[in-house]
Amino acid sequence: QVQLEESGGGLVQDGDSLRLSCAASGRTFSSHSMAWFRHAPGKERAFVAGISVRGDLADYADSVKGRFTISRDNAKNTLYLQMNMLKPEDTAVYYCAADWRDLPGVWERDYDYWGQGTQVTVSS
Repeated sequence: QVQLEESGGGLVQDGDSLRLSCAASGRTFSSHSMAWFRHAPGKERAFVAGISVRGDLADYADSVKGRFTISRDNAKNTLYLQMNMLKPEDTAVYYCAADWRDLPGVWERDYDYWGQGTQVTVSS
């Protein structure tokens, strides 16, 4: 069992940066691939970025490539999402998720554990 708690969301302006964190409980964080998803109003929850167990492989949605960076600190049981050059279309609730496989999947069904989400709002 892994419990996840996101933090770091907020209200920012177009072009600003934010860093989201996801704190994981338990001793198995380093055994899970991790990902960030987001749920925007009127849309389905969508994959944003994923990272492998060791943090050596990352995958990104096309919409965030070059602006967002996913990383993890296994010693601190924490996942991060550095978001730069934010746009109004990045406004969403952001969720972190954990999966038992080594490599991150891009589908919701790939993930076994989810946090409660943190709101990111980007004003124009």
